[in-house]
Amino acid sequence: MSHFTTLQTTIKNIEAVRMACRELGLELVQEGQARGYGGRTINGDYVIKCKGPYDVVLNKQQDGHYGIITDWYRGHVAKEIGEGGGRLLQTYGVVLATMEARKLGYSVTRQSMPDGSVKVVLTQAVSGGGGEL
Repeated sequence: MSHFTTLQTTIKNIEAVRMACRELGLELVQEGQARGYGGRTINGDYVIKCKGPYDVVLNKQQDGHYGIITDWYRGHVAKEIGEGGGRLLQTYGVVLATMEARKLGYSVTRQSMPDGSVKVVLTQAVSGGGGEL
């Protein structure tokens, strides 16, 4: 019996995933095998190499987004990318917003909130002073 499960996501930008993985202390490699329960493996377009016994695969879906495929058994992966991939997806979203904001000329600061969320503050220089969004 396979323990691998696919989670649909809105991930499209692999460079943002790579940066998010770096922030989480993980490595993203192109084309590889992910480890799962009982020595099972699965091939992926991209693989997040985890420190624990299981890895995460990102495979491009028909809609152009990447699905997350992993073995959630015993919480090994959840310790590294969050329950249901929540920490990875949050970090990906923050990185992507930061990348896009900088392209538009904003400076970006982040604040970790007590509830675990991240507040992203965008600031753009305005002639005669600074403005915050």
